[in-house]
Amino acid sequence: MHCISRLARTRWLGAPVRAKLRRCDNWPVQYFQLALAWPRTYIRNSDEGTSVTTGKASIQDRKLARYVRTHRYSPAQKIFLYGDAKRSKDKNQVQELNYKNKSDREMTRQGELIARRKIRAYIALGSNVGDRIETIEEALRLMNQNGIRVMRTSPLYETKPMYLTDQGEFLNGVCEIATMFEPLELLSRLQEIERKLGRIRKVENGPRTIDLDILLYGFMILKHKDLTIPHERMLEREFVLRPLCNLIPRYRPPMHDALLFTEYLRKIKSDASPRTITPITRISREGCPPIVGVSATRHTQVMAILNITPDSFSDGGVHSPTQPESLIKTIEKFLNEGANIIDVGGQSTRPGAEPIGEDEELSRILPAIRLIRSAGTAGKNICISVDTYRAKVAEEAIRAGADMVNDVSAGTLDPEMLRTVARLGITYIMGHTRGTPENMQKHAHYPNGVLTSVRTELIERMNAAEAAGIPRWRLLEDPGIGFAKGETDNLEILRGFGTGRNITGIPMVIGVSRKGFIGRITGVKDPKERGWGTAAAVAAAVHLGAEVVRVHDVREMVEVVKVADAIWRKQPESSSAKQ
Repeated sequence: MHCISRLARTRWLGAPVRAKLRRCDNWPVQYFQLALAWPRTYIRNSDEGTSVTTGKASIQDRKLARYVRTHRYSPAQKIFLYGDAKRSKDKNQVQELNYKNKSDREMTRQGELIARRKIRAYIALGSNVGDRIETIEEALRLMNQNGIRVMRTSPLYETKPMYLTDQGEFLNGVCEIATMFEPLELLSRLQEIERKLGRIRKVENGPRTIDLDILLYGFMILKHKDLTIPHERMLEREFVLRPLCNLIPRYRPPMHDALLFTEYLRKIKSDASPRTITPITRISREGCPPIVGVSATRHTQVMAILNITPDSFSDGGVHSPTQPESLIKTIEKFLNEGANIIDVGGQSTRPGAEPIGEDEELSRILPAIRLIRSAGTAGKNICISVDTYRAKVAEEAIRAGADMVNDVSAGTLDPEMLRTVARLGITYIMGHTRGTPENMQKHAHYPNGVLTSVRTELIERMNAAEAAGIPRWRLLEDPGIGFAKGETDNLEILRGFGTGRNITGIPMVIGVSRKGFIGRITGVKDPKERGWGTAAAVAAAVHLGAEVVRVHDVREMVEVVKVADAIWRKQPESSSAKQ
């Protein structure tokens, strides 16, 4: 049996604390958790098993609770007593205590009161009825409004039903929350949100508009007639473990001798290829299918570049808001040639480009967006992206009819961008760069390697986006080929940036069209003549794993993408049998 005497030999506790612990060497501590999950209910987890007792706590439990309250422990030391310090010393993983009287609260210094520390919990999200994405996002909004703060989200996975198979496919994900609610109160609030969103419990594991299940609550282990923590069936469900591993891949359930979540996921045998779903519009629109990621059978989408600028490196001066005839001709050409997305830009971000004012940028892109939307049924259904790093421009473009934002700076050039995107509830492309377009090439130094550095910096921007309130299924990433990169860096990204992408589950956008490194390799000086080199780079991007390629020459690159998909991405059996 593990005893407090073992803690007494831990030097970081301090000599006075160790001396008192030696006098209590008969108390079991390892895997011991004490929490008042609701008034006068005690949960005890030790090597001897888990028990839930209502009523008066044992003398040992009360002594330990009093001992922790009256001594000036750091958060990490409290975790050592209440959880498993070998797994985490994160102050947010502290177990929660509800003290029964005011004097108990006054005994603990401000900042060390466990009862007031928010617990990190993980909630499973699921829906297979109606507009699944809108329902899940509305559930997140209601959680935030009801004192359940959503901290992070996983990607959304489209999965087949597991138990009752005669129903539609589910969208499943996991969100990390911070809450002060006790487990049963949290359960009650989640069930109320389910009722508001129209869930009616008729058949177990049957169709549902929304499903919100508590998977983990700190390190707590709870057995109750209405709630079991950790969720009793989570380790057998791929649709739970996969999104959970996107959030906490190196964690393990709070049970004795438990494995990492990733190890449980590897043990599950599944014939289905996992597929993430990233919506590119706020509302469902015919002609705007979501971006499918991870799946081995996914199809690459083509983003057409429409620059309304006089100084872009490739097509500067070709289009102007004062010449709508030329714009309409190009827009119709993109629509007829098979573009999935049209990316409208009003400011050049080429290396060395000087910035223009917000009003001038808006005067360029807003007429173009309105022209696209007026181009018949195809124009109304096409997805429009706005290429800008300014929050005000992004918001005005969305109001004018754009669907998503393509920001080459991932929010570093305008501190309001991430909050604006979160408030608008739109999809956001995070591009990697350093500095500004004027000076970015001066920052093209990667002593730790370009792949490691770009991946790390994009994860930092992903964390900032999630902190601002953007769900992960609304994010795409762009490694920024040509932005604060040298020729060797660009080639290294095309060779290996796809490695390890499953950690975040975010789809990837690659823009190589007519870039300078292609011209240097081929010797073609005129960017408009770099079509063959671009085709090779686009094929490499598909092989790398890109879900979206950003191009100038739509018809030619649509053909390149179709062939590349047929080569490197598995095709359905029905089509593979055809000659």
